[in-house]
Amino acid sequence: MPLHSAGLLVFDDSGAEVRVFLAHMGGPLWARKDSGAWSIPKGLHDPDEEPEDAARREFEEEVGVMAPAGVLTDLGEVRQRSGKVVRAFAVKGDPGLAFVASNAFTMEWPPRSGRLAEFPEIDGAQWFTLAEARGKLVAGQVAFLDALATRLTDPTG
Repeated sequence: MPLHSAGLLVFDDSGAEVRVFLAHMGGPLWARKDSGAWSIPKGLHDPDEEPEDAARREFEEEVGVMAPAGVLTDLGEVRQRSGKVVRAFAVKGDPGLAFVASNAFTMEWPPRSGRLAEFPEIDGAQWFTLAEARGKLVAGQVAFLDALATRLTDPTG
């Protein structure tokens, strides 16, 4: 059975261009990467947890602030290369939203050293236009940008 993740694609459409709030993945494997190293704030959830609740919880854990309180719009699911199924929800956010701090994870680093080190799951987050976000997001999540653009131009789509 694949792992399931849920996350929020926070957007702001109050300016000339729609912008989305993305998180840069933390840890040494992503430290020097930019293109393809960003994600929607998301995380794993148990089968008995509602994906919407998990998305809001994970946002708070990874960004360090409460998730925007607005209505969530389901953007669907994608299966990432790892096999994990990610479900995203769009929510309008305040353009002043900013990254504060992330929870941490532990891994052996350097590899095969026998030493454990702790790293933040997310090491930063910021706003991007939809065009900029296409070059930043991991490839498996770009479909969420398309789904958001469709919902914003045709709310019934």
